[in-house]
Amino acid sequence: MAVPPILQNLRIPLIGSPLFIISNPDLVLAQCKAGIVGAFPALNAREKEGEPIELDRWLTHISEELDRHNQSNPDYPAAPYAVNQIVHRSNARLERDVEICVKHKVPVWITSLGAQPWVYEAAHSVGAVVLHDIINDTFAHKAIEKGADGLIAVAAGAGGHAGSQSPLALVAEIREWFDGPLYLSGAIARGDSILAALAMGADGGYAGSAFIATEEANAVPGYKEMIAGYGASDIVYSNLFTGVWGNYLKPSIANAGMDPDALERSDPSAMNFGSGEGSKAKKWKDIWGSGQGIGAVKGIVPTAELVDRLAREFDEAQARLAGQLGWQSHAAAAE
Repeated sequence: MAVPPILQNLRIPLIGSPLFIISNPDLVLAQCKAGIVGAFPALNAREKEGEPIELDRWLTHISEELDRHNQSNPDYPAAPYAVNQIVHRSNARLERDVEICVKHKVPVWITSLGAQPWVYEAAHSVGAVVLHDIINDTFAHKAIEKGADGLIAVAAGAGGHAGSQSPLALVAEIREWFDGPLYLSGAIARGDSILAALAMGADGGYAGSAFIATEEANAVPGYKEMIAGYGASDIVYSNLFTGVWGNYLKPSIANAGMDPDALERSDPSAMNFGSGEGSKAKKWKDIWGSGQGIGAVKGIVPTAELVDRLAREFDEAQARLAGQLGWQSHAAAAE
């Protein structure tokens, strides 16, 4: 199965992952204009009583701005945008948010924490492509069987809610039976890593943590500085904060008065992702998620500059690899 047309012709094969709280219209627009898919969680569009529906306003703004950009730059059109839906019982807004995404004909949907056929059917009713994020092959089978078009393999080293399997193993198992769209998440913070994802059999990368340290991201200065100042050894894997296993910055945990090397386990049946007043996600808002690839992040930059770096590294990695494949001629001679 070929990559869907909507995901072809990107500047580099990369999707900016939807970051809780951090991904906002400014970041999404900057990513799309730079030539990669920009994404945000629907729940990031917070609402106040008596005001217009924020998700509706965000989608109107994003669509209109991308239309203006494309009319002014016909030779360099923007990449499509995506909306992430948390398909979990704690998300009281799911049904309404799905209706709003149908109304705006959102082109790419990313579903998480639950595979529901009715959500896929809603997306397909407006011609959208649906990618479901998974942490193992079992969940991958379930998502495709229930109607997802493609998968995001969230491997070890990914930021936020992440799996524990090696990307080499996870992609290989999925590719034994699935030839549809597949994107790899897990320490994708360099162009080399995007090329490695392609070599493994994925159709592209899925990157989030590096975009936290951008000027457009909705993150406090301390969070951005921490992303730019630390590395893989400063990440801890825990399920304490939302009930789902994920990777977090040790210094942020220590700043909250806890020992990052002695965290207790949470009851997974009590998962909560910030859709209610008393949620753990709100309680732990200063505990900051991050993937293991942040060693590649050296400063806070505009999103366009970050994508420029990734594209340059991607091209350099291809050239370097081509120069290293002399062994092929020896293998051919041996035959």
